[in-house]
Amino acid sequence: MKVGVIGGTGRIGSRLIAHLQAAGHQGVALVRSTGVDVATGEGLREGLEGCEVCVDVSTPPAYDESARGFQEQAMRNMVEAGRAAGVGHSVVLSIVGCDEVPQVPYYAAKAYQEQALADSGVPWSVLRATQFHEFIPEVMDWTTERGVVRLPPTPLQPVAATDVVNLLVEVVLGPPTRDRAALAGPESFALDDLARHVLALHPDGRAVVTDENAGLFAAVPGRELTAPRGATIGPTTFDQWLRDSWPA
Repeated sequence: MKVGVIGGTGRIGSRLIAHLQAAGHQGVALVRSTGVDVATGEGLREGLEGCEVCVDVSTPPAYDESARGFQEQAMRNMVEAGRAAGVGHSVVLSIVGCDEVPQVPYYAAKAYQEQALADSGVPWSVLRATQFHEFIPEVMDWTTERGVVRLPPTPLQPVAATDVVNLLVEVVLGPPTRDRAALAGPESFALDDLARHVLALHPDGRAVVTDENAGLFAAVPGRELTAPRGATIGPTTFDQWLRDSWPA
C-alpha cells in the first residue's frame, strides 16, 4: 500500500513511515522539503498520486488563534487533492477532548479539522490521542522562568508516541471507519506532578510550583484530556518512558 503522510518528517510522521516501510508498504512524506505545502496546496495533488491513503499528522505552526485558519486551508487542500488523486481513505491524527475545550484555540482548531473531514464526503477515520509523553518536557520549558516551572494541576493521561504510531498504523492500513477512535496512556496525573516526575529522574536544577493560571493547560480545569470511555490504553507508562527513552 502507498500512503501519503502530511507531516511525514515530524515526531509521529517519521515513525509512521518507518513502520509502514518495515511492513512492506510505501510511506511518502508530504512536507515542504519534498515540495509539498499543505497550507497552500502546492504539490499536494502530485504527492498523493498513486496513494491509497492520505494521513495528516502535521501540526499548525502556532498554538494560538491562527491554528484555525491553518486547519481550514489544510483540510480544504487535503480533501480536494485527495479526491483528484483518487485517494480512498483519509486519516487525521487528533487530540482526545479537543471538542470539549473550545476555550483553547489549538484544540478548537483540531475539533474543526475533525468535523471538516467528517463532513467532506470522503471515506475517513480519526484517531484521537492524549498528550504525548514526549510533549511534557516542552510544556515545562514554556512556563520556566528563573529556574521555576509553573504549571497547573490539570489532569492528563499521557501516551507514548510509539504507542500512538502502533495504533495509527492499524487505522491507516484498515478500512475507513467514519468514526473517531481514542488512545490514552495507562495512568492519569496532574500536570504539575508530571513535571515533578521528570525532574525527579532527570534533575536540572529547576523546581516545580503549582500555578493554576500558568500556561496553555490552565484553561482546562477538568478531566477533558484524559481517556474517554472505550479508549484504547497504551502500555507504556510515563516513568518507563522517562527511564528508557530520555531524551525524547
